[in-house]
Amino acid sequence: MHFASVRIITDDVDRLVEFYEKVIGVSAERPAPVFAEFVVPSGTLAIGHSQTVQLFGDGSAVAANNHTVILEFRVIDVDAEYERLKPFVNEWVKEPTTMPWGNRAVLFRDPDGNLVNLFAPVTEEAIKRFSGRH
Repeated sequence: MHFASVRIITDDVDRLVEFYEKVIGVSAERPAPVFAEFVVPSGTLAIGHSQTVQLFGDGSAVAANNHTVILEFRVIDVDAEYERLKPFVNEWVKEPTTMPWGNRAVLFRDPDGNLVNLFAPVTEEAIKRFSGRH
């Protein structure tokens, strides 16, 4: 099995695409007005309009209602990303902090309220855990 992507359902694809283009630093592919993808070597972040939910089954997903999933992106310098994103992020959940498991992390919410974690392994043990991963 090959993990392919995570998809966010939203009522405003354009707003989330603009936000994640700033966060990730790549342009989204837009095969349809109701769908976008950020394809990076480690996987794909997809954004679909709530109109597409009916294709999966009515009520199978609800826009801006996520309280269980954290989107995580490994970065080189958490503190530099925090400074870079300050003008674009409206809700910071956790300022840069070194976590007990050895990652430095900063957490914030996207415009739909989804939780986003930017992290970098900083302890020797954490760096070993991530060595060889893309």
